[in-house]
Amino acid sequence: MSDEDLKAELERLRRENDALKKGASKGVSLKVSEKGGVSVYGLGRFPITFYQEQWAKLLDMSDEIRAFIEANKSALKKKD
Repeated sequence: MSDEDLKAELERLRRENDALKKGASKGVSLKVSEKGGVSVYGLGRFPITFYQEQWAKLLDMSDEIRAFIEANKSALKKKD
């Protein structure tokens, strides 16, 4: 590859990297996984994926989860 080709490739990769960085800051999003689960992206490094009945059980427990967090607030850490 010539110097000009290398510079063009480097610039392309920089633009692609910038676009990926911007996409990562979009916030939380939902997708259907390859195996038919519901994946939540944007909460951490990896997506959280459960099947629909698992999400239903978890959502049904939302009041219990909130109460547990409140009761254990002093022992729990926050990630900003």
